[in-house]
Amino acid sequence: MPEPREAIVALGWNARWDEVFEREADRNTVPGRVGVEDKHHYQIFAEAGVFTGRITARFRSRARVPADYPKVGDWVSFSLPEPEGLAHIHQVLPRRTRLARKRKGRETREQVLVTNVDVAFIVHGLDRELNVRLIERFLVMTREGGVQPVVLLNKTDLDSRAAATESSLREALGDVPIHTTCARTALGVAGLKSYLAPGKTVVFMGASGVGKSSLINRLYGEEVQATAEVRESDAKGRHTTTWREMVVLPDGALVIDTPGMREFHMWMSGEGIHEAFPEIEPLALQCHFRDCSHTVEKRCAVIAAVQAGRLSQERYQSFLKLSQELAFLERAHRHQDRQVRRRDSLLRRRSVLDKDSKD
Repeated sequence: MPEPREAIVALGWNARWDEVFEREADRNTVPGRVGVEDKHHYQIFAEAGVFTGRITARFRSRARVPADYPKVGDWVSFSLPEPEGLAHIHQVLPRRTRLARKRKGRETREQVLVTNVDVAFIVHGLDRELNVRLIERFLVMTREGGVQPVVLLNKTDLDSRAAATESSLREALGDVPIHTTCARTALGVAGLKSYLAPGKTVVFMGASGVGKSSLINRLYGEEVQATAEVRESDAKGRHTTTWREMVVLPDGALVIDTPGMREFHMWMSGEGIHEAFPEIEPLALQCHFRDCSHTVEKRCAVIAAVQAGRLSQERYQSFLKLSQELAFLERAHRHQDRQVRRRDSLLRRRSVLDKDSKD
């Protein structure tokens, strides 16, 4: 087994990544990790230093969809630049974990947000109404991506009922870890350090103005991320984080900050939705029909649990809504893929005909 490259072990590199690199990467390239993604350029952390890079033309031609492009957290193989030049990214190494949502608009395509993270801090501000449904959406995304979710109820200084809010959320979410924090006073921030370790990567996610950057500043010990005031009228703040960026904390842990999400459309989910609603899965196994939709079927164990008060109406409705949204997205994605394949086939036939006519 090859020895890990010591200079980038602090970024999360290990012997497993060494094996992947030796198997997947082109010759005459070196490994690095994407720390900042800014449109067409990337900041790459590597053994020899920090480089600004871009993807090669060959990479661009081989990428099937935008989700294949490098994202913050990715390990890539790249060629070192000439003096004053740009590095060239040749490949993205297979991702260990990923967090994704549907791209904005009508197109059913995946938008990868961050990759290769261990823990996702889902931050909700207590200066606004508790949105359990939004938190559930984040939980589905993190579970599906193979990432451990941790919910942070931030700004406890602005909510006198913070303890009651935490209690009600625990009842709704089950065994998901929940912490109450206050970035302004540092209350509860020390408890987050149990999730941090050298080479371990965590990401902060949530709506704009919930205090993600302020919490990162607290963990770092000084201001490394820009913050802005939140309007009292509607609890909304400016997007002070405009791109995804990786920060190395003094204790060696890696933190990724993300812009606030005004929209959060689900991407397709396999086991993620079942892991986010663990109390429903064992009930569904007891349904009379194997393909039960848990809506109108007779002898449905899920409906029976709702009627008996063993499953809350709110959790049931949320599960149904997310399941139906994901089913619709999957059908739309299949339809779009068929259209793309037909279009590509037509273009290939036209190309052959044009070539024959010229000959």
